[in-house]
Amino acid sequence: MKDAFGLSAMYWIVRRELKLTMRRKSDAMTPLLFFVIVTSLFPLSVGTDVEMLRRIAPGVLWVTALLATMLSLPRLFEQDYADGTLEQLALSPAPLSAMVVGKVVAYWLMTGLPLALLAPLLALQFYLPTTSILILATTLLIGTPVLALIGSIGASLTLGLRGGGVLVALLVLPLYVPVLIFGTGAVDAAASGLGATANISLLTAMLLVAGFFSPLATTAALRIALE
Repeated sequence: MKDAFGLSAMYWIVRRELKLTMRRKSDAMTPLLFFVIVTSLFPLSVGTDVEMLRRIAPGVLWVTALLATMLSLPRLFEQDYADGTLEQLALSPAPLSAMVVGKVVAYWLMTGLPLALLAPLLALQFYLPTTSILILATTLLIGTPVLALIGSIGASLTLGLRGGGVLVALLVLPLYVPVLIFGTGAVDAAASGLGATANISLLTAMLLVAGFFSPLATTAALRIALE
């Protein structure tokens, strides 16, 4: 019964966050525009050297996607904390951890998923082969939820602090490095004919670990912030 109640609360949070984001379309569009503009600058600056573009493509697309996910990360809990909604959620009968998962899922649906779907189109600028583009999209679909889960910990730890956006970046960027390495490594391995299975498996393992521990850590940090 408790699990069903937690799932209902999570579903409600996801719907609520999606509705609020649709009312503030600039919050959803800013990371996407950043991703498109910054990624498109590299082919313009490097030129028409196909081999060079193919070599830098995985790193450029992954780093840009990583930075794009961080743009709205400080606002993940900020507004709910400011208007008292977060405190009400903490006092409600539903588990706070389920609500945290709901917010992270909604954040990924509005940020990480569009980036993963948009990446194959932008990858065409770098003349990546079809196989590499598919691997890139797969790694982003697996890796961006990890970024969102890790980022939620940083957002909760810096909640209510002045200059929280800078602190979030300092906290989460070192933790993002393994995701970046395995994400780009999968595309490079596929391009070299070595196979991307190992890197994708490691990314999946990271997603499972982050999916288990991140809501617990984020919930604990939010309760400390509310005290």
